[in-house]
Amino acid sequence: MENVQINFIAVIVAALSMFLIGGFWYSPKLFGKQWLKELEKDESFLETGNMKLIFGGAFLLALIMAFNLAGFVSGYESWTWGLIGGVLAGLGWVAMSLGIIYLFERRSMKLFLINAGYLVVSFVIMGVILGVWK
Repeated sequence: MENVQINFIAVIVAALSMFLIGGFWYSPKLFGKQWLKELEKDESFLETGNMKLIFGGAFLLALIMAFNLAGFVSGYESWTWGLIGGVLAGLGWVAMSLGIIYLFERRSMKLFLINAGYLVVSFVIMGVILGVWK
């Protein structure tokens, strides 16, 4: 762990990438309509809640994830290790943890694939950003 060097600007950019990916992923043109259907919600659901808290909290959590991923890929800075690290973290830990929760909550496989897919893609992109940006 003595080689751990974290580029904080890269961490912020990686965290922001989750928002860009999420905006596209959950848009009506990609998975947004199916996501709402699996949640048994309609578009009015998107207008409820404290948006400052939701987006602020989501960004804080994305920062924590990006920071931890930066530590994981540190010392092997390359796009390939960032990609591998993103796949390992996103698919191996995050999606599988989500899968366990979904099994016990008896949520649909479609909802799992939508949400886990978003997280895996986000972790891969964050890993590449963090691996390339030294």
